[in-house]
Amino acid sequence: MERIDYREVIEKLIQQHATEGNQSDCAADQVVFDRTRDSYLLLSVGWDDEERIYGCSIHIDIKDKKIWIQQDFTEEGIANQLVELGVPKTDIVLGFRAPVVRQFTGFAVA
Repeated sequence: MERIDYREVIEKLIQQHATEGNQSDCAADQVVFDRTRDSYLLLSVGWDDEERIYGCSIHIDIKDKKIWIQQDFTEEGIANQLVELGVPKTDIVLGFRAPVVRQFTGFAVA
């Protein structure tokens, strides 16, 4: 069985969320892919009058051949989308969950 290229799958998912995201006059989605350090982000950046808009809705790292979801503000859940694309749950760590809770999530502990 051929191993899935995690970089490609993550980039595809983030691009999909950036394209489908709410485009407003105030903020723009910004995709950040660092393949050298295996860090992938989706940011919202902009201004609403004098109020700064800046937030990270998706942050994923690849560490020790596992996908670490550090931030996930999507409705569907990035972990569930990764599983649908063929990534085994044993290779997905919910980094935004406390280490003591991860054992109950059905995904990798670390």
